[in-house]
Amino acid sequence: MPAPRKYPDELRERAVREVREVRTTGRPIAHVAKDLGIHKEALRGWVRQAEVDHGERNDRLTTAEHDELKQLRKEVAELRRANEILKAASVFFAQEIDRPRTRPSR
Repeated sequence: MPAPRKYPDELRERAVREVREVRTTGRPIAHVAKDLGIHKEALRGWVRQAEVDHGERNDRLTTAEHDELKQLRKEVAELRRANEILKAASVFFAQEIDRPRTRPSR
């Protein structure tokens, strides 16, 4: 289960929108962050991610790509665990087949 987010999504969206709007006036991200009570580096990261998601940057994964990568890594880990279980089962059954059978005494 992922850790809870410190800032709600609505605040993130509003903060990013404000930064994108005030870029024309030249107001620094730090001032917007201070006004909203957000750490400036957190806001800077949100703005960068929004730029990637809008196709303005290509130096990071988009949110959709990041989510897909996370899901694929989870699936790979699950498949690896399943393979280990199957390998162990095949070894067990191979040993059972190779064992000489004895007749029960009457």
